[in-house]
Amino acid sequence: MTGRALDFLGTACRYGSTKGVVFLEVIKLNSQLSPFKPMTRNLLLAFLLAASVFQANAATALNASGATFPAPMYLRWASDFHKATPDITVNYQGVGSGAGIKQFTDGITDFGASDVAMSDAEIAKVNGNVLMLPATAGTIVLAYNIPGVQGGLKLSRTAYIGILLGTIKSWNDPAIVKENDGITLPNLPITVVARSDGSGTTAVFTTHLDAISPEFTSTVGSGKSVTWPVGVAGKGNDGVTALIKQTPGAIGYVEFGYAENNKLTMASLQNKAGNFIAPTIESGAATLASVKLPENLRAFITDPEGANDYPIATLTWLLVRKTYTDANKAAAVKAFVTYGLTTGQSIAPQLGYITLPANVVTQIQIALATVK
Repeated sequence: MTGRALDFLGTACRYGSTKGVVFLEVIKLNSQLSPFKPMTRNLLLAFLLAASVFQANAATALNASGATFPAPMYLRWASDFHKATPDITVNYQGVGSGAGIKQFTDGITDFGASDVAMSDAEIAKVNGNVLMLPATAGTIVLAYNIPGVQGGLKLSRTAYIGILLGTIKSWNDPAIVKENDGITLPNLPITVVARSDGSGTTAVFTTHLDAISPEFTSTVGSGKSVTWPVGVAGKGNDGVTALIKQTPGAIGYVEFGYAENNKLTMASLQNKAGNFIAPTIESGAATLASVKLPENLRAFITDPEGANDYPIATLTWLLVRKTYTDANKAAAVKAFVTYGLTTGQSIAPQLGYITLPANVVTQIQIALATVK
């Protein structure tokens, strides 16, 4: 190959390394090869075409979907991770845990996300080719919109079960007034706001209610999607948040970060020990501290016993495949999850989530290392 050809090749390679040679650009460059002998021209073109394929494949795009509960954090992780690792792009869609599990099962996404770990039946649908990796944790709150009441509301177990079953219909009901000395509660109808979509948030919330109230068990039950006896419904945590904000007298269940970031007012809830606990990062961390993860990393917090535990807290999981058919995607998934378990944990409190304890992170990393 001539010195002139080598000079041209060097220029093209520098162009490719900075701009990314794609097939259209190779066609353009081909017009510049005419001065070279046919054999030299063909060798150069073959090299450039191979380089273009390498450049096009160097970037890996991961598609993921699922829970809206942790969506703000996963979106932040995706953005920050891409800045640190430009060759990997993570596209996450908060569509709800139920839809996220289905899309993962159907092979539409590279990984999924759910606020409730997959059941044995759901695992069987993917022939066991899934690892459920806790990524963060958070609390589910009852946020309300009561004109003139800007904070301090306490709800006993009797009160919040009654509200959600529709047996307590007004904010000045004696069961609510009893625990709220010093707060003037209006004679205002209560509007319960629930989720309209299949939701891990709903599953976690109703599992708690199911654990503390036989009446709730027989009337509503628990699961990603239930039939509520009263109220209105919104899609996703963001939909519920919007309905609470625009509806005087509303109360609904949302993830703490959504309530915090949207400046919703949140009730203190009575825990198993009988204490009224305000939802905070600290009270959620107190609940999480008592959780022991089994080998399969599935743990459910239905009614924590600690005196300072907030009563409704949950881990939330990333669903990854044990074995990927594409080695590049396997490596990219491992890199992204590793980022979330390390650097990503530091931003959890800023967004309203609970940082995973170091021993829990170690246990998850051991499981992640087996992905191939």
